[in-house]
Amino acid sequence: MSEPDTTALLFIECQRGVVGDLSVLPALAESARPVLVAMGRLAAGARQAGVQVVHLTYLPLAGGRSASRRSPLMRATASNATWDESHPAMEIVPEIGVGPDDLVLPRHQGISPVHRTETLAVLRNMGIAEVVVAGVSTNLAIPLAAAGAADEDFAVTIPTDGCIGTPDEHHASMVEHSLAYVARLVTVDELLGEWSA
Repeated sequence: MSEPDTTALLFIECQRGVVGDLSVLPALAESARPVLVAMGRLAAGARQAGVQVVHLTYLPLAGGRSASRRSPLMRATASNATWDESHPAMEIVPEIGVGPDDLVLPRHQGISPVHRTETLAVLRNMGIAEVVVAGVSTNLAIPLAAAGAADEDFAVTIPTDGCIGTPDEHHASMVEHSLAYVARLVTVDELLGEWSA
């Protein structure tokens, strides 16, 4: 059971440039569209319960030179090289928003939202023992974040209807055959119920 005061809700790349109207990954944005409402409910419930909400965003530096172009994914998203902190693509989608006590932790390189970043150290310094991983995508970022957190001895929970990948059948397969081995799987409503108990 999740304890709000030692739990952080991590939203991965829920930016306009990833799952919103300015997406550089249109198939992912289309898959995410129906899930954004559930993510918004999750964010609102977390804030109300005192769960720390954290937005893990991607912000390239030096005209995109901070990211290796070896992987097909990073080459396919090279158009984000012009993003900076003030670019509209960096904004969190309005369905989720950024609350006054939320943290926004951008990473500047790599595919994993936690590898070679300060994220897990920051959470540990805050006394966080459990991370809830939501957002996009179950193709790569969510399994990488979940495994990275589990390896660092955080309890990991994934709301299966608060994240998405593409295509839908791959998302379902990743949840059942991969994420179930590194995280406790729940629904958004189950998690909100735990936080309000």
